[in-house]
Amino acid sequence: MLMGNAKTLTKLVVVTLLMFGFGFALVPFYYKICEATGINSGGEQSLVNNTQVDTSRWVTLEFDANTNTALPWQFKPLQNSLKVHPGQLVQVEYEVVNNSDRAIVGQAVPSYGPARAAAFFKKIECFCFTPQTLAAGERRRMPVLFVLDRAMDQEVHTVTLSYTFFEMGAKAQTTGRLRVSPHG
Repeated sequence: MLMGNAKTLTKLVVVTLLMFGFGFALVPFYYKICEATGINSGGEQSLVNNTQVDTSRWVTLEFDANTNTALPWQFKPLQNSLKVHPGQLVQVEYEVVNNSDRAIVGQAVPSYGPARAAAFFKKIECFCFTPQTLAAGERRRMPVLFVLDRAMDQEVHTVTLSYTFFEMGAKAQTTGRLRVSPHG
């Protein structure tokens, strides 16, 4: 009986060692397969450049924030300006504070200077797409993710993105009259 247990234990140790060795052999084998097929070549992926970015020119973006006089909110960009290449993915943040003692729904409406730049401002994410409800005293940071289209006029060197927040009364909320299109 003791001899049978020793053989079983020996087999178990051999199988365990083989499995352990096989696990170590898989790592270089995995890298060789990835190298041969081009899959998961992490080092080269970091060198890939976005060919849609026009690195030959810079555009200065200026950020502005306003509220309608009837809206008791403070609203400001977290940075006033930024230099970008057309085609570059950009994210900026605005901060808004509800200074009242009640919840208020507001809608941001964008404008651009020069006006022709609006057609080249491609927003991916923006707080201006939907009405914003802020609780009494609430402070919130809101991102804007966009690309300035590289097809924009070469002579435009500065673009101003300005938002004005308006309070949405009950009638405006139900009719949606201040809705902003995703490209607006």
